[in-house]
Amino acid sequence: MDEEDTTSVDVLESPSDDIAAEFVTDRSAYEKQKATLQTYLDSLPYECESIDVMQAKLEYIVGKLIVCAKSKNWLVLTTWDAILQCWLQMRYPMTTSTRAALVRFYYELCLLPGIEVRVIRSWADMLYRLLGSKTVKRKLEATDLQLPWKPLWDLLYKELFPKGRLAEFQGNRNLNNILLYVAESCKRYFPATDIPDMLETFLPILTPDTTLTMIPVLTSFLPPTHTHIYLPVIFRIWEAFNSHIMDDRFLEFAGILAEEHVAGKEGLAGEGGGTTWKDVGIWTQEEWLMLVSKGIESLYVPVGNSSQNIAATAVQADASAARQGSKVKKTISRISSLAKLFVYSMAFDGPIRGDSTSTPGSPNSQPMGYLAGSKALDSLDKLITSTESYFHPSNSGHWTFTLTNLLQRLTVEFADRWLEEQQPSCKTPVAQRLTPSLRRAFVDVLRTPALLAMFSKDSFSISMAQGALRTMALLEPTLIMPDLLERAYGGLEVVNETHRTTAVLKMLSGISLPLVSEIIWRPGQKHLLPLLELCLPGIDLNDPNKTICATLFIVSAMQHVKVGDLSMHHSGFALSGDAPGEEIMEVDTDDTHIPEGVEMSPFISLGRQEERTLVRESTAGFADWVTSLFRRVLALYENLPEEGGKKKTTGGKTEETVLKSIKSMLDVVTLHLSDQLFDLVLNLVFDYAAINAKSNAIRAFGQLVACLARAQPQKTLDKFLPSCISRIQEELKYGASSVRTTSAHDLVPSDTTLHWNMSILRGCLAYGAHALLKHKEDIINLLSLLLNKTKNERGYTGTAAIVTRVMHALSGVYPSDNRFVNEDVWNQSEFGKSHNTQWGLLYEAKDVKVEWHVPSTEEVQFILDILDRVATPALDKIEALARSTQHWDEVVRNDVCRYLLFVRSVWSGLPSFLKEGPKDVVHPCINPDTELEGLIVDHIDVEAGFILTDPRDPRYQQALQHRVRFGNVVHLAAVALRQIQGGEDHLDAVVAVVKAIDTYFLDYGMSRQDFITLQKNFAQSREVNRVSARQKENSRITWVKRAQVYHCGRLYIHALYRRRSSLDDTLLKEDLAELCLSPYTRVRRLAQSVLHSTCGSYVRATRYIMPTIFNALSKGNDPDRIKGALYVLGNKGTAALNMSEPLLRRQYLVALLECQHEEKPSIQKLVTTFSTECLIHLSEEVIRTSSYTAPTPGVEASICTLEEEFSPAVVDRKLTKAAVECAAEHTKRCLEETDKTVRCILEIASRPTTHWRYVHMAMKFLMGFLRRDAVAPPELARFFMEQTLSPQPGIRASAEQAIVKTAVLMKIRAYAKTDTELWLCKWRSPFARTISINDPPAFLAQLDQPVHEVDGFYVDLLDTGFLAWTKTIKCYPVNLTSSVPWDLASRQCLQAMCSIIGEGYFAQLATLWSQESSKASGSPHLHAENVNFMITLAKLFNGEHMHLILRIVEPLMIDADKFKQAAAAEILTGLLRGSKHWPRKTREELWSWLTPRFDVILAQAKPDTISYWTSFLEHTLLNLDPRRFQPLVDWILSLHLDFQGDSAFSMTKALNVIVVFIDSVGVRFNSVSEKYASTFFNNADSNYAEIRTSIANALCLIAKYQWRPAYPSVDALLVACAESPDPLHIRQGFFSYHIQSIIDNLPKWKDERFPPPRVSQSRYDKVGLTMLLWLWMSLHSPEACLVRPHAMALLPELLSMSELSDNAELQKYSSAVLRVFSSAHLPSSLTHIVLENLVSAIQSSESWRIRLHALPALVVFFYRNLLTISSNGVLKVMDVLLDCLSDENVEVREMSSKTLSGVVRCSQRQNIIPLKNRFISLARSIKLPSRTHRGYGESLRKLHSAILGLCALIESFPYSVEPWMPSLTEGQWIL
Repeated sequence: MDEEDTTSVDVLESPSDDIAAEFVTDRSAYEKQKATLQTYLDSLPYECESIDVMQAKLEYIVGKLIVCAKSKNWLVLTTWDAILQCWLQMRYPMTTSTRAALVRFYYELCLLPGIEVRVIRSWADMLYRLLGSKTVKRKLEATDLQLPWKPLWDLLYKELFPKGRLAEFQGNRNLNNILLYVAESCKRYFPATDIPDMLETFLPILTPDTTLTMIPVLTSFLPPTHTHIYLPVIFRIWEAFNSHIMDDRFLEFAGILAEEHVAGKEGLAGEGGGTTWKDVGIWTQEEWLMLVSKGIESLYVPVGNSSQNIAATAVQADASAARQGSKVKKTISRISSLAKLFVYSMAFDGPIRGDSTSTPGSPNSQPMGYLAGSKALDSLDKLITSTESYFHPSNSGHWTFTLTNLLQRLTVEFADRWLEEQQPSCKTPVAQRLTPSLRRAFVDVLRTPALLAMFSKDSFSISMAQGALRTMALLEPTLIMPDLLERAYGGLEVVNETHRTTAVLKMLSGISLPLVSEIIWRPGQKHLLPLLELCLPGIDLNDPNKTICATLFIVSAMQHVKVGDLSMHHSGFALSGDAPGEEIMEVDTDDTHIPEGVEMSPFISLGRQEERTLVRESTAGFADWVTSLFRRVLALYENLPEEGGKKKTTGGKTEETVLKSIKSMLDVVTLHLSDQLFDLVLNLVFDYAAINAKSNAIRAFGQLVACLARAQPQKTLDKFLPSCISRIQEELKYGASSVRTTSAHDLVPSDTTLHWNMSILRGCLAYGAHALLKHKEDIINLLSLLLNKTKNERGYTGTAAIVTRVMHALSGVYPSDNRFVNEDVWNQSEFGKSHNTQWGLLYEAKDVKVEWHVPSTEEVQFILDILDRVATPALDKIEALARSTQHWDEVVRNDVCRYLLFVRSVWSGLPSFLKEGPKDVVHPCINPDTELEGLIVDHIDVEAGFILTDPRDPRYQQALQHRVRFGNVVHLAAVALRQIQGGEDHLDAVVAVVKAIDTYFLDYGMSRQDFITLQKNFAQSREVNRVSARQKENSRITWVKRAQVYHCGRLYIHALYRRRSSLDDTLLKEDLAELCLSPYTRVRRLAQSVLHSTCGSYVRATRYIMPTIFNALSKGNDPDRIKGALYVLGNKGTAALNMSEPLLRRQYLVALLECQHEEKPSIQKLVTTFSTECLIHLSEEVIRTSSYTAPTPGVEASICTLEEEFSPAVVDRKLTKAAVECAAEHTKRCLEETDKTVRCILEIASRPTTHWRYVHMAMKFLMGFLRRDAVAPPELARFFMEQTLSPQPGIRASAEQAIVKTAVLMKIRAYAKTDTELWLCKWRSPFARTISINDPPAFLAQLDQPVHEVDGFYVDLLDTGFLAWTKTIKCYPVNLTSSVPWDLASRQCLQAMCSIIGEGYFAQLATLWSQESSKASGSPHLHAENVNFMITLAKLFNGEHMHLILRIVEPLMIDADKFKQAAAAEILTGLLRGSKHWPRKTREELWSWLTPRFDVILAQAKPDTISYWTSFLEHTLLNLDPRRFQPLVDWILSLHLDFQGDSAFSMTKALNVIVVFIDSVGVRFNSVSEKYASTFFNNADSNYAEIRTSIANALCLIAKYQWRPAYPSVDALLVACAESPDPLHIRQGFFSYHIQSIIDNLPKWKDERFPPPRVSQSRYDKVGLTMLLWLWMSLHSPEACLVRPHAMALLPELLSMSELSDNAELQKYSSAVLRVFSSAHLPSSLTHIVLENLVSAIQSSESWRIRLHALPALVVFFYRNLLTISSNGVLKVMDVLLDCLSDENVEVREMSSKTLSGVVRCSQRQNIIPLKNRFISLARSIKLPSRTHRGYGESLRKLHSAILGLCALIESFPYSVEPWMPSLTEGQWIL
């Protein structure tokens, strides 16, 4: 295997749980690991390595790692990482100090600057594996390891905030996310004493433009201890911003902290680091309310008849938050975090809420106390109650999955915490633990929504709801199981509701354990058989989904049960005292007396004796049920479609899935049948097989027989084998399968009986090797007969399948007993008489006795006999045919195919039969000058159950000779097929050879895919019967699967890093590589797949075949060979290897560029694709990684610590010395080869015959070779400059980017003094200075003053001073005294560039830039590559060509062609930005030319060109001190703003310039912002919508930049956040004076409104629309909190505007703003103010329309602030709703009824009875007079309000009938 490939070959860790010894508290962690290991070792059938042996292997691996690190051979080091992963997979113990030392080592490796991202990712992954995920207990605590955070931050900083133009070339390399992942994994090991330093570092650079970047940094770096330091500031920041990403991050952080500190000061963090429990868990009341409010927002429930997703405001705010967007990507499950938050904040921490605190006649009374005495549970109860109706299937939507996911995660987290607190090692104080009453209340809260969601419309929601029900059934079965069984019977008995039936069956499969286990729920067992009988009709081919669900339930139930009749053993059996764990059962001691005459519920728990009697009686029905089941399955088989197709499948995917599910079901059922029932089934199946031969069920029936054979192989084989053999012999005798074919075909009807019996045979022979021995001769004779007589493809593939099954059954090491109890228990007679007491039995790992099949001596001899007597003659025939290639016809081809398939199948069944010994490697592919044999990776030799391992054993040699001969014969066949003419006729034979090579190379040990499948299977099985990773017990089958995974993991290790013998090389290079270049696509694809898998298993295999592949690309080769070679090279693993090795990289890139000789379009498309894909591997880091010379002090220090953990001989000093010497030579060769590659590519690109596409390709390659530690050759720079004038836009753009990159890298190389400065971007510009910020206000004021001509300075990037100030800031003196210190190579490069810039260069460039773009773009914009190119030229040549450029620009500026104006804007932008360090005189000349032309530019700008000039302003001013452009600034500030002119566009132009200016200069606009704000407010009544929009936008920006809490230090900020009510100044409006003035004038303007149709011209309407636009934009921005005070002040006016039906736009915007504001998060201190405003607006308004529009806003606000609203607030809401019920307007009455139902549903259920009584009393008190009576209207209104009130109560429970409802329908109450 090639070492570079191994980073992608992921050695998967066995997904097992370390719980076998977890809860033993009096032993060290190491002892616990040993105990865990012992359970693994005891489960295997062979002796494994001792701990000392494996420790020696670990020492050997670590020694190699250290040598690689000392010689800086990072790529080889990554291959040894994979070996370390293999070692970890064996689960041997590692001391804490060793693990800590390894973590430190890999952490330091991740900090190396300039390393390839792919390599760092593999180290980060290794780091995570060593630390382990916290399932039960962390492998390292903070006391075991301390890591420095600052170096990681330094490395991350340059990725998050790259320097200027350097950002263009980083691409999507994802390093920042990898480093944040490292930080998150290691944050608990950062010293807690450094938390103040972290805050000192992070908070000053957190600004509104960097929140999306810095918030993930905060949550990833801050250690989860000493939270009192940083939690106040985090909550204040969170409160201040409207951001979806911030909500994600902080909710996740809060969930982690809640779990971390559940034990408070008693936890691992200790007295100092632990958090004291406060009001709710570790949170204060205010913090808790905010967290829950964010949680409610996360559910996306459409409250208030609003279909719009309110959370979209936060998403939209994130989209507009930062100019560069968020570079940090992480998938966060907000729902999981919310669940953790609720569960880990629960405790008995308050008074218990009574069942009913309301008294009749007091409809507004509020309950006192909390549900079960827990504040967190009470909050959860309110949340679930308020959203309960959204769980119903009829009310489903995008929120359904979120809600059901919340249910599932809540139950998982609760069960996890519950189990943790049951252990003696739990540190949580008893007072803070969960209690049984809390558990019961928790389940009770979630029960109803889970039962509703069980029938959801989408499968994901159903599975989530069922997962929640499963966990709750295990936590509180008495609460859950009766309801579930009631629904189960209903769903199974009603056959016409398919969806209901499938949902019920899925649910039953989840709760099978409590159903069958009397320990969990005693009444369950008696329901098993009735339910099984009811689900039988579900097995129906016409309804595949129902069939799958039915089989799933049968599997889940039957895996815990022995299917046997107990009724016959009833007499004389003690019915009590025999249940395991009986003494610890929760037993109801009270006798339950059922009153006479009352029908007893079938779900009530009876006494143990009665229950067991009922269960025993029910088992009498097992025989009938099993018989019915098998008959049902056979009937289904008869209706299957015909088998066919290449894969011989039965029907399509649906039918195949059904058959798989039935096979799984039969597997489990037959395994658990009692002997009597098994015999019954066996006879039934045998009788069916004897009289039937169904062509459509051949494979399916074989699977059924295999299930029987797996359960009792001896009985099955004895029953079926004789009859099958005789029938097969008879069929063959009469010519079955005698027509020769080699390709797949439909079944020949006359062959049906043959294949039917062969399929049965396949099933019989698959299991029970001991049973096969009895029939040894029969089997060998049968195989020989079948081999020689089955001549069509279907026949001989069936024969091959049989021999594979036989060989695997004989040679495999596999578990032989998967029953639910140990074999010794199963065989006990007592168990047979009382197995119902053991149903659902769970085991601990140590108690499981795994029964294995291990080949005996007789079985090994059986295998050798088959090889000698059957396989050898087949090889003889192949060899004979291969040597006579002249006369190949159809007969010969058929013989080759079938004999080769047979031999291949023999070896496919022997993957673990013969262990490979040491090989003589003929072609090691090692360069002795630069590589060492001692560092080449090798697999760990561990015991893996191989049968023949000793080369001295004659049997070993015999088997080895067979294998070698197999390889030789395959090679011989491959050679013969290459020599034969007319190859197309022999494709089947060629494919057979490829598959044989595949078997020879890869059918050894365990394949990766098979291992992954086993792991997934085990993980799924493990999760089914446990509620938490902390649970020690699980079903026996799970532990058996765990043992199998562990055994297969050992086999998998042997399949990796294998060495190549000479035969391997021959097959690889001469055969497989050549077949990859075959002219036939079918052969090529198959061979390439085999080749890539082989190269992943054999060391250096890829390098060995590369010459063959590269030769195939040379000119003169057949196009198909070229295409095959390209596909081989384009494979991602192969490409990564080629691009990491300098020599291979050159060959690969040159080979791609030389492919232009082949004109075939498909080949050109491949070249384009692969050339683009390889660019990701072409960067300066790739070159540096393979030629690293920089010092690595951190790694060296970690190596010293690591060496102390092992013996003095851990490092081979001799090898280390040789490795260091080789590394020096390797570095030299690497750099030489890199230079050679550049020259070769440049030569190809410079040829006049090279096609422009290949020039472009070469250009991109050459850009990848530019690096900061070496200057580009002058000829390369010249080439780039020449191509900037290319007529091809793509080449030109790439050339411009290349020049920019060349110049930037030259600059930083000139500036950097050390390697660290160079690669960590810490260089210092010779022009820059650092000044201290001692007085921030004075410093800011100084920036507003004109710059001093002598000692003044410019501050370009003001990236601090929002929350707090950094101590220093970078500035640039006005008078520059230094210049760039270019070295000789850089000067030569500059001269080469300058030589291209002649007289006509810029004119030609301007002409090209002025051309119309061929790419369609959405909006006009400046081309960034053009702007950056011009900036670079301006900086490099210091304005040398300025006058020439200006002459060219002048006509372009005023040309009517928009593309010419775009070119002018790009050139001017580049000049202005590039003039940063020009001589003063040159800059003054530039400004003197440009300043008079600003007015001209603005005057001639048209709608299609204005965006170019606003972009010019934005690009010019952004992140530079505006005083550098003082003439431009003065011109902008002098612009006259006209708001009442005739031309909207001419007015908008100037206004847009101001808006762009505000956005570009940011906080520096604050000195004049008040003046402009006054102007904007005074002119808010503009007639034009465009101007009103611009005003709104400008006001948003002014508020954004005026908002600067700006504390002088971080300490002052922290103090303010802890003590001040408004530390970030978000509750003071910045425009309060202006808003108040508008509020004062609005009533007057409203009275002055024009009548329609001129109403929209009214001042009221125009100002109102401007304010609404401003509010709308602000509420959708990250700084939404700033407009909150103004929105609250304008709230009455918003309601007033919403009633104006004569202006649709005003009404629409006011309603929208009202809805968004109502649903936005509000601090608890402001909630009552808004509520008061809403309530008073409804109560005091004279307009019914205002009341109508305010009510929906009220219900939305009530829901979103459910927990924050005080009891008095709730009373006010109820009062106003009851008042509105009797409103004079019928629409208001109806709306208040809807609103009341929502409020009652959310939080007022305790008031239902008083409200009901009130409405009934009101209705009874009213007697309707006649219609003519004057009191008729009033009486009708009152009666209507009473009826509407009752309707509201009923609607509050839309999906259930409450006890108080029926009486309302009787009609008597009104009389």
